Amino acid sequence: MEKEKTIKTRIDFEGIGVHKGEKVTVSLIPAEPGTGIVFKRVDLPDSQPFKADIENVIQIPEVEGRQTTLGIGNAYIVTVEHLLSSLHGLGVDNCFVEVSGDEMPVLDGSSDVYSEKIIEAGLEEQDRDREYLTVTEPFEMSYGESTIKVLPSDEFKVTYSLSYQGDPLLQDQTATFLVNPTTYKDDISPARTFCLREEVEDLLSKGYGKGASFENTLVFENGKPIQNELRFEDEACRHKILDLIGDIYLLGRRIKAHIITFKTGHRHNVELVRRLKEMVDQSKGTKAVSEKSSEIVYDVNGIMGIIPHRYPFLLVDRIIEMEEGKRAVGIKNVTMNEQFFQGHFPGHPVMPGVLIVEAMAQVGGVLMLSQADNKGKIAYFMSIDKAKFRKPVFPGDQLRFEIDVLKVRSRTGQCLGKAFVDGALVCEAEVKFAIVTPE
Repeated sequence: MEKEKTIKTRIDFEGIGVHKGEKVTVSLIPAEPGTGIVFKRVDLPDSQPFKADIENVIQIPEVEGRQTTLGIGNAYIVTVEHLLSSLHGLGVDNCFVEVSGDEMPVLDGSSDVYSEKIIEAGLEEQDRDREYLTVTEPFEMSYGESTIKVLPSDEFKVTYSLSYQGDPLLQDQTATFLVNPTTYKDDISPARTFCLREEVEDLLSKGYGKGASFENTLVFENGKPIQNELRFEDEACRHKILDLIGDIYLLGRRIKAHIITFKTGHRHNVELVRRLKEMVDQSKGTKAVSEKSSEIVYDVNGIMGIIPHRYPFLLVDRIIEMEEGKRAVGIKNVTMNEQFFQGHFPGHPVMPGVLIVEAMAQVGGVLMLSQADNKGKIAYFMSIDKAKFRKPVFPGDQLRFEIDVLKVRSRTGQCLGKAFVDGALVCEAEVKFAIVTPE
């Protein structure tokens, strides 16, 4: 089991808040196992500490959706997501956060200043097992054009798709990252906050955004930042991922899931955490329990030990059920990073039907070739019959393949395959294999 961690020594920061533009100091202090991330307003002598928890999220109407605020009573702190993102991404489980004002410093607009000092201070392993929420069944949340899909995963992954209609020259962007300390520091932490020029004017008219500048905020006009250079071509998209990683830490524990979002912001993130918190409360533990188990029979490494397919043509992520010689159930998480979406079709990504059948056949291949007599052999297509495509498959969908053996002979096998997304049948076909020994 992985152990909880805290920082080895106190870390101090100083800067101005992005909205009020007032000077503020922040201190990170090591905390005991099981503490979590706990904030305290040191400028308010009578204020009580409050935990980074979804129950302590409050709303400030003028900037709602642009930041995340935590507090109890009159003691609150605005824009906590960048620090929480850094703590989450780098693996800090327990920490006290002392703040001298009602807003976190904007620093350079990213979480990189936090990350650099946390890495410099170092982490200390503690004598307590980490708690996880393990998502075992996919679910989806929709808010008009904005959507969130949560898929089972052995690790924490995030996919974000950005489409900013306020500036037609700001290109649509999609990025996917496996969240660990290395990828977080190198690929996510440096991404800065952003907005459109007209949004700045609106905020200033309301008395907010006083601490923003072209140095700490990417202000886009005609698709390009004003008086600044991008650190990444898709920096805006990466910053959305940075924010999501911070907001997810309001769950109070780590998560094992693949979160796929489209045109979402802090409000959607908070609603997602509320949904996830309900799963924790219902399970009374670290695993989200569902009617259907997603126990893994073969992970991707196990699959590659049976069939010869490799990236970019390995189209099965896991086998979750197996009845030797009779039946298998496999999972494919479809993401925007699939190579075939580059040309099928630009602006309207749809998974090719022939690849759905191919993925289905690969599950059948694992079923056939996992038998002792067939180990080391290869399954070639002989025929595809009665294929029907009932619904399109899009990025963010999770394909569930159910394969049943119809006939087996010494050198051939025939299976009936069905593919489902969220319980709806999207494809079915009969496939026949020739099982051969490679020369």
